Amino acid sequence: MPTTASRPRFLNLLLIRMPVGALTSIGHRLSGVLLFLCLPLAAFLLDLSLQGPDGFTQAAQLLTSPLLRFIQMLLAWSLAHHALAGLRFLLIDVEVGVDKSTARASALAVNLAAPLLAGLFLWSVW
Repeated sequence: MPTTASRPRFLNLLLIRMPVGALTSIGHRLSGVLLFLCLPLAAFLLDLSLQGPDGFTQAAQLLTSPLLRFIQMLLAWSLAHHALAGLRFLLIDVEVGVDKSTARASALAVNLAAPLLAGLFLWSVW
């Protein structure tokens, strides 16, 4: 009788070291979900701001709250990462940057540039 069991094994995904391209792909999907989930909030704030001067003032005050500042940071990162990673994936689709070293470098560039772009944007707005 064999001593190895054929039962499933528990894999802790947090302990698995993923390549930088996989992290970029996961971030791209996560940023798309975050952008989609924040659409109702954006529509609410737009509707509130278009109701007149009082509504605009109220929307501006809401945007200075700590919770919405955090959401703004997440959205700025999501938009930057989703755009940069999307361009990277479109270039890969047309056979630009397909080899391993270039793909790894472009994924690393996206992962580093997205927070920097988000920080620059938020610094200019706040």
